[in-house]
Amino acid sequence: MTGYLTTHVLDTARGCPAEGLKIELFRIDGDQRSLLKTLVTNDDGRTDEQILPAEKFETGEYELVFYAGGYLDSIGVPPEAPRFLDVIPLRFGMSEASHYHVPLLLSPFGYSTYRGS
Repeated sequence: MTGYLTTHVLDTARGCPAEGLKIELFRIDGDQRSLLKTLVTNDDGRTDEQILPAEKFETGEYELVFYAGGYLDSIGVPPEAPRFLDVIPLRFGMSEASHYHVPLLLSPFGYSTYRGS
């Protein structure tokens, strides 16, 4: 089996996918953080391509950065100064070649994640 990485962002306050949310993927090597890819969610709250496809998959430590503030601005959530949730970094490890699905459940004042399937 080959490994790959996907995500799905759901707006739990509105009960719908989070469309237009910017996501960055970083690889973490000790103190070094390297940007691998930048994507934006589609109308289903997913990216149009795998975040990390099988041909580029390596085990190791990674970070997904979800730009929640920009998304919340785009849907008209009144901004605070500063916004309670703006940038959400999720650091995680991938230890074997399999499908890693890292969804984000988002509202203006909270979020959760888990390893999905």
